[in-house]
Amino acid sequence: MPRVRRDAAHLVSRGFSTRQVALRYGVGSSTVSKWVKKARVYGYNPIPTDSSRPLSCPHKISKEKEELIVTKRLELRRSAEVIHRALTDEGIVVSLPSVKRTLDRRGLLKKRSPWKRWHSTFERPEATHPGALMQADTIHVAIDEKVVFYVFTLIDLHSRWVYARAYAHMNARIALAFVKRAQTCASFLFDCIQTDNGPEWSTHFTERVSLRHRHSRVRKSNDNAHIERFNRTVQEECLDKHPRTVFAYNQALKTYLPWYNNHRHHFGLNLDTPLQKLTQSASKVLIR
Repeated sequence: MPRVRRDAAHLVSRGFSTRQVALRYGVGSSTVSKWVKKARVYGYNPIPTDSSRPLSCPHKISKEKEELIVTKRLELRRSAEVIHRALTDEGIVVSLPSVKRTLDRRGLLKKRSPWKRWHSTFERPEATHPGALMQADTIHVAIDEKVVFYVFTLIDLHSRWVYARAYAHMNARIALAFVKRAQTCASFLFDCIQTDNGPEWSTHFTERVSLRHRHSRVRKSNDNAHIERFNRTVQEECLDKHPRTVFAYNQALKTYLPWYNNHRHHFGLNLDTPLQKLTQSASKVLIR
């Protein structure tokens, strides 16, 4: 439409009457006259569409309420619904849509990135045998504001067998190397791996890993509940007791992982160890 306005105004400047141009473009002659006036400002450029936003609104919230909404957002750092409830508890009358619009105007809403890729998925397999479904994740270890290193973790949902290793960097290439290293340490084959939507588990990883790869739902950490719980356990029982360096973490994991896989009892396995669960699964295969 901006180009149509420009072309119509250009025809008038070439000698056509406003009525002739209006008949050609199916608009009123007064509309063409307005386009001609705007063309004097924009020249031979597309004439943009004017905003339909009213100059004033009798129901607009006051500046004081807007500042209260922004202040509460910066204080709580929570969603619009929580901010609306907090303001209501303080006796401040404001609607939830007004809170959302105010936060949107101030750029305080987290919106989906237009660069976020959609990942194809498939039905989540049942963990009926070792390797049927693995979960992997990354722990971010911040030394200070600028220095960060990463601990890649992996768990087998059937036996609770785990593997972890620290790296100085995080990308899809390192994620591939980590999964291959974990496979060489495991006594069973991996069939499927499930991860979140982090950059290290991108399409580059999916296309090059030698097993099926599925992504969890966005912002649904419960989809990876087993690996999230292991991340907490390995930090509490092992990593937090050692210096925050890649070398120190890997040295500590060399001792911790064998103990975890061979001797640590799990309520989810009826107090069996991962090694006992793997032994039971192997004996069932032999009986069959």
